[in-house]
Amino acid sequence: MLFDTYHCSGNYDEMFTPDGECRDHYAPFKATLEHMPKKKLYRLQHSTGKAQMAMGMTFNVYHDNEGLEKILHLDIVPRIISGAEWNRLEKGLEQRICALNLFLQDIYNDRKILKDGIVPKELILSSRDYLEPCVGLTPPKSIWCHITGTDLVRDEKGKFYVLEDNLRCPSGVSYLLESREIVKRAFPELFNKLGVRPVSDYPIKLLNMLQSLTGKERPTVGLLTPGVYNSAYFEHSYLAQQMGVELVTGADLMVQNQRVYMQTTKGLEQIDVLYRRIDDTFLDPLTFNPNSLLGIPGIFDAYRAGNIAFANAPGTGVADDKAVYAYVPDIIKYYLDQDPILENVPTYLCEKQDDRQYVLDNIHNLVVKETNAAGGYGMLIGPKATVADHEKFRALIKSNPRNYIAQPTLSLSTVPTISKENIEPRHVDLRPYILYGDKIEVLPGALTRVALVKGSLVVNSSQGGGSKDTWVLYE
Repeated sequence: MLFDTYHCSGNYDEMFTPDGECRDHYAPFKATLEHMPKKKLYRLQHSTGKAQMAMGMTFNVYHDNEGLEKILHLDIVPRIISGAEWNRLEKGLEQRICALNLFLQDIYNDRKILKDGIVPKELILSSRDYLEPCVGLTPPKSIWCHITGTDLVRDEKGKFYVLEDNLRCPSGVSYLLESREIVKRAFPELFNKLGVRPVSDYPIKLLNMLQSLTGKERPTVGLLTPGVYNSAYFEHSYLAQQMGVELVTGADLMVQNQRVYMQTTKGLEQIDVLYRRIDDTFLDPLTFNPNSLLGIPGIFDAYRAGNIAFANAPGTGVADDKAVYAYVPDIIKYYLDQDPILENVPTYLCEKQDDRQYVLDNIHNLVVKETNAAGGYGMLIGPKATVADHEKFRALIKSNPRNYIAQPTLSLSTVPTISKENIEPRHVDLRPYILYGDKIEVLPGALTRVALVKGSLVVNSSQGGGSKDTWVLYE
């Protein structure tokens, strides 16, 4: 009954084939929903908001006049991914992270890939996230990107593409973990019957990875947050609590003799590892942004001396640059001598004259993005934009071509989502989380972000998107 009016409209739907047949790995869930009274389903959905608020699962939206605290709407219909499909994604993500890490080590040291002309030297050196103070540095174990959240999307044929890499301070994993607990309580029998892979050990794996960055047997770990007004503060406090580590701000720390200390009621205690959730240039006002009130004076010298480890390492942001993203297939081939398992979305670099002209001529069909923007800001979705918006972005591209890329407008796959009156398809993306310590580990689950507005392709929470629990099956 719930799916009688469900129409996929030409997009790839995660639950139904184009002929309206339920995909095999979704069949038990569909049967459960069809035997559940509609009132009960909507009651379960309504209760999730209360549960989220009670757990403190809120985030802040900057420049929003409606208030600071919002919940990330959780739709209780999960996204389900088969084991075979996930195994391929896992291999592709491991390959990508391995290559990007080698790339970061190279561009801050020997620069072989730049000398060989695989990636244009000027592209890297002109990136505002390429940090000169990091030149010549090698982080502990030569690992730069310890925690990564890679955004994936499906096209209308169901093929996964990498949309972007997030290697600085990827957020959202706390919502994944807490959403799992809420949805598991809503469908306890089904969860066990389907054989869903667990994600609850992520905080332990995160802590083990952080501790592995030093040679100490029992290193002291802290999580560095900008503070309570940061949009992801819930996640910062949640992860610190789950790992059993100190949640600190810059004001709690000080540097003496190139060592970092935390001020406690018992005196100073040395910190060995910081999981930083502030941007690179705010870390140390003596080395980077002199106006930063969030950082700790002298902490970069302590890092350079090997007396503290950071996750992620400063300087990783250059690999987040959307113009660098276009070269990742070449980066994989260069360092690993392999073809990419997961492909990029075709990308036009506006700093290239031919690409720029194509974008200017076809802007109404393309998605245009700022190379350093995030959260859905600085973006134009051509088919949904007005003629005035098209002209505005044409002018922006012409004035600063290096700052823009463009991509075809992918339809994005859909997942059944509870609307006000029924279950309807809504567009989604997928953000798996990858840890890199002694080995690369992909969390067998992901944050599925969902565009709650019918027909919308914008899934970012800051733009009104929501989330779903992602069930990865063993088979």
